[in-house]
Amino acid sequence: MKVAGFTFIRNAVVNDYPIVEAITSILPLCDEFIIAHGNSTDDTLQLLQAIDSPKIKIIDTVWDDSVREGGKTFALETDKAFKAISPDADWAFYIQGDEVVHEKYHETIKKEMQLCLADKNIEGLLFKYLHFYGSYDYIATSRRWYRKEIRIIKNMQGMHSYRDAQGFRFENRKIKVKEIDAYIYHYGWVKPPHGLNHKVRNFNKFYRDDEWIETHIPKAESFDYGNADELVKFNSSHPVAIRQRITNTNWEFSFDPTVVKKKLNFRRRLLKWIEERTGYRPFEYKNYQKVK
Repeated sequence: MKVAGFTFIRNAVVNDYPIVEAITSILPLCDEFIIAHGNSTDDTLQLLQAIDSPKIKIIDTVWDDSVREGGKTFALETDKAFKAISPDADWAFYIQGDEVVHEKYHETIKKEMQLCLADKNIEGLLFKYLHFYGSYDYIATSRRWYRKEIRIIKNMQGMHSYRDAQGFRFENRKIKVKEIDAYIYHYGWVKPPHGLNHKVRNFNKFYRDDEWIETHIPKAESFDYGNADELVKFNSSHPVAIRQRITNTNWEFSFDPTVVKKKLNFRRRLLKWIEERTGYRPFEYKNYQKVK
């Protein structure tokens, strides 16, 4: 069984993406790793080149900054990395620049890839998610964020990234996946308030025009954490790959997490109540077909 990891990145330094931590967190599971490096204006390339592994292959790409339709640029860049994977790879393990896998899941992930390799009814593996928000010490839950997503796919011609690279499809149909008992730790929203505002403004450049951004997301030092339905204290361990970053960069999270829950409107409170008691999330978007 041959496994290829792949990702895309641009300007990881200026945007404070833990790309090295993301890559190294799954590198032990991969036989090769393809990085599509966009036309960065900072030291991202040097950062990637400093990763000491013969498995890594960096390909240079140029982002089309004129594409501002639903984050399509992210999917285009993901596909560039996927197409550079060796033809003899069986599985392709996708990781984004703000995602990290805990080493405690490595054996489970490897075992599931081995078990599902010959099963033609399974085209990908579905991961659960932990979304850290505002601080490394808090997890956010919200109907606006995905609970699960595909991160491992079979290396089949016809596979492609979908919409804004959140998931994948095979020739424009949902792919058949098995849910596995492993989590992706998502750290994209772990920044000080001014850093989060910078992220929101920069992120929306791939979805909206400049006029919309200046009108709806003005520059600010504070941040509205209202996108979360609830902030829950995280009392477990972080992946080894990101612990040094946490030690170096963690800050005091002065926001009162109970404020978020108090601000929920009736509709969000009701839907949250249903989910907590049944495990069912009404109207949940699922870009996959689960195989039992």
